[in-house]
Amino acid sequence: MESEATFVAPEGVYTVIEEHKPSVLQTHAAATSPLSFPTRVSVITVKYPVKDKDKGGGGQSLAQLLGGNNYSKKDKEKTKEKEKEKEDGTSLSSNETPPDEQKDDYTAPASPTAHHSHSSTAPANTIFSHHAQNSSSAGKNKKPMTPVKWSKPRSNMKTTNSTFITRTQHAEGFPRSLKDRDGDVTFFFYNQVKTVLWVEAGAKAKEPLSRTMFSAYPTCHSINQFTASPEHLDIIIGFHTGDLIWLDPISSRYHRLNKGGCVTSSACTAVRWVPASASLFLVSHADGTIVVYDRDHEDGTFVPQEPIGTGGIGGDKWDPIDSIFVTMPPWHPAARHGDTDVSDKSDKSIRNPVSHWRVAPKGKAVVDFVFSPDVKYVGAISEDGCLRVIDALAEQLVDCYSSYFGAFTCIAWSPDGRFILTGGQDDLLTIFSPWEQRVVARCQGHSSFVSCVSFDETRCDGRTYRFGSVGEDNKLILWDFSSGALHRPKNHLHSHSHRQSLIGTYSNTSLAFRSRSSGGPMSSSALYLPPSLPPSSPPPHPFDYTTANESHEGDDYDLTHSQRYHPAPSRNEVAVVQPVLIKSLYSTSPSSLNTSTVTAPPGLHTPTTATTTPTSSSSATSTTPDPLPTAIAFLPKHLLTSTKNGVVKLWVRPLSFKAVGVNNRAGR
Repeated sequence: MESEATFVAPEGVYTVIEEHKPSVLQTHAAATSPLSFPTRVSVITVKYPVKDKDKGGGGQSLAQLLGGNNYSKKDKEKTKEKEKEKEDGTSLSSNETPPDEQKDDYTAPASPTAHHSHSSTAPANTIFSHHAQNSSSAGKNKKPMTPVKWSKPRSNMKTTNSTFITRTQHAEGFPRSLKDRDGDVTFFFYNQVKTVLWVEAGAKAKEPLSRTMFSAYPTCHSINQFTASPEHLDIIIGFHTGDLIWLDPISSRYHRLNKGGCVTSSACTAVRWVPASASLFLVSHADGTIVVYDRDHEDGTFVPQEPIGTGGIGGDKWDPIDSIFVTMPPWHPAARHGDTDVSDKSDKSIRNPVSHWRVAPKGKAVVDFVFSPDVKYVGAISEDGCLRVIDALAEQLVDCYSSYFGAFTCIAWSPDGRFILTGGQDDLLTIFSPWEQRVVARCQGHSSFVSCVSFDETRCDGRTYRFGSVGEDNKLILWDFSSGALHRPKNHLHSHSHRQSLIGTYSNTSLAFRSRSSGGPMSSSALYLPPSLPPSSPPPHPFDYTTANESHEGDDYDLTHSQRYHPAPSRNEVAVVQPVLIKSLYSTSPSSLNTSTVTAPPGLHTPTTATTTPTSSSSATSTTPDPLPTAIAFLPKHLLTSTKNGVVKLWVRPLSFKAVGVNNRAGR
């Protein structure tokens, strides 16, 4: 039953029902383009009004003949009862279960670390103060109870004379055809060369809903889940020039931010809307920074401060593994002692950027970042091989975790906030527990760089977590992780190993242990940490940070004084998770597969189920680019995968244990 378009997982069969390939012109443009950026996918599920199909006569449906109408009456009675409860002041959660009847398997602490305790509300003078009241429901993307008229971009794409947007094409009947939609409709946007395409998932249309072509290369994009409606979509698109476009594809309107790189000319690597916010969004750049923008404000005159070499302003050293370097513009709330509300559109003195964070040293790009479900923290990965957990409310670094080898390449946060999942150049997926400040497990199965990771929310129940990954080895892998089923791995000695970890063999810097040794309050999570031996010498940092203005003769950082840095534990300290399923996605030239593969770390080898094809002389000379997978996303009814050159596939999913109405965001 296995084929290129089908694979069998424990829960059932996945089958390709829709495939989108680049056109001949796009293929030629990609082949002749001097720059190449991988295809990213952004997903949104829009709720359209449910049409009453019983109106206008007609016979009874099969469901009515089988007694479905009786159930509908019961549902109506339950709905009336719930409305009465709401009127009486009883609030219901998103799953319509009263709070006193809910039984959560896990309740996350108020802070992800033992050494930092923050209030559950935002500090008085922060950029997120105005949105802190929405943070409790942001992870579920709750929308306001009363309709809100959101602001729209200023410029019309049909009448603009801008040279940045070169052309726009729409499907026949657009946008009137959108009014025919019914119920939950899933859309996805993806980039190919200099074009952004808009497609309806499962519609099997020959042409996308729209094509928007630019003079620059789109590198990342994000859809605002909070403001999405049948009449309105907010999309932010980042470009290799640093420019940003705020786009509403339904009304064909747009607004340009960071025009000509007036704030920063560094390429955009990732963009995320702040959940539960209609206007704020974050953009990471290739120069190691994350910039906070507000879509409703114009660009201001802004020059960010830079640390003087490895030291900071005033001669104090800035340690990238111990803090982030924040530059506050004059209109920042803290700079005005809390007198500024960045969401106030009428205040013309407020400009962009809202804030500027230097996260990694210059020259070390921030590869990607993601918000925690409670919107209080940001997990950011960068080319210096570090995962940083940042308190977005206080704009402070909370923790810094090192990779086992090389740089991290992708990141995802579990739906319940318990775990952070990363993929990297070490061919591994790593599961971090920010609440326990440790690496929980590593997942081995890929034989090349991991490109994207994503959680399947319909199969995450607090005990078992399903997630998927794709890599440059042309594999799609499904994983099931259960923290209760983990066991400490046996010690293995491999004298023939080719790759050595850049980190010390043992890690004893967990702050849970440090609190105990210093006489402070010990976190209960320390009782569940695996025992570790003290290192003979302080482990080196994975990268030699040097000054931005000096040569490579810079000094290494003294990690013994960092209260936030966590070196990567050795393989003997961390449990290993094996794949549930490994699927080779695309028929391609095997000669170029694993061209970026790095030799596996000691004791970490790919499973025997991962097969390889011998290289032939004919394929070795082929110049056809391999469709390396770059994205994976779990949609309510489909599994989505895409390749670097823009081949997008939709796999129909087996029935899940939960309702199919759960939205999941795509990986970048």
